[in-house]
Amino acid sequence: MTIVDVRILVEGASDVEVVSKALQGLALGSEYNITISSIIPTTNIEIAKSAAAGADLLIIATDADRVGRDLAERLYTELSEMVGHVERMKLPLGHDLEHVDVELVRKELKNTLVRAGLKSLQILPEYMALRNQLLDLRGRYEGILRDHEELEKAHKELETKYTELKSQNEQLLAENSELRKLLEGRVNTYKLEEVWKSLFPVEEMPEEEYIGKAVEKLGLKGKVIVGQGYIYSESRRLVEDLLKTVYLSLTIKEPPTEPEEIPPEPPKEETEEDIEKLLRGL
Repeated sequence: MTIVDVRILVEGASDVEVVSKALQGLALGSEYNITISSIIPTTNIEIAKSAAAGADLLIIATDADRVGRDLAERLYTELSEMVGHVERMKLPLGHDLEHVDVELVRKELKNTLVRAGLKSLQILPEYMALRNQLLDLRGRYEGILRDHEELEKAHKELETKYTELKSQNEQLLAENSELRKLLEGRVNTYKLEEVWKSLFPVEEMPEEEYIGKAVEKLGLKGKVIVGQGYIYSESRRLVEDLLKTVYLSLTIKEPPTEPEEIPPEPPKEETEEDIEKLLRGL
């Protein structure tokens, strides 16, 4: 169990003697789990602040007269936010240990401790409510922390994927740019009929389909494209060589020979035997 740190502020050295004498008859450690860590004789606010800082319970023990009450109120105002709890204790008038009723002081000290404890109990429901709120907030915080860790992990994975896709995109852009430069520098478009007429002004151009088949047969697919009356190639010379080859294939192609006329055989006279075979067939 945690030990409660109690400090007592008094006005002077004689009060220290009185309070110390009264404490001798109290078993605070065994009965209340309390330790009186210091008794400070001072009326100086700064010294009091230094001595009281961090105490669980601060008892301001001053005389029961008006001066003592005013001092206690001033100390309470200055020190209440620096300690866990502040409680006022009234000392009987007179500072002569021989004439002070130590038993009365002991009783007042004990009552002061009881009042402090009861006041602590009064704030217990509020403390429990705050504790429950704290536990709830802690649970929500842990849930949010787990979600954050998962999102952070997902973010890193997406970041890695984004980097990969970005690299691939940059590579594709570079390749596309190179291809575009290659196409712009090498591929040319020509009107098919104009090129044919420039080579063979008096010859009729063959069907576009025939030229397309020639491209396939000559292994020029990919280098030469024919369609819609145009021919696409990396150079005009290649187009001209293609058309010359087509023209050559047309010129050396032999026309089909006409079959010789065979005179018809003279009509054959039908015999009775032939007629009989015909009837059997029907």
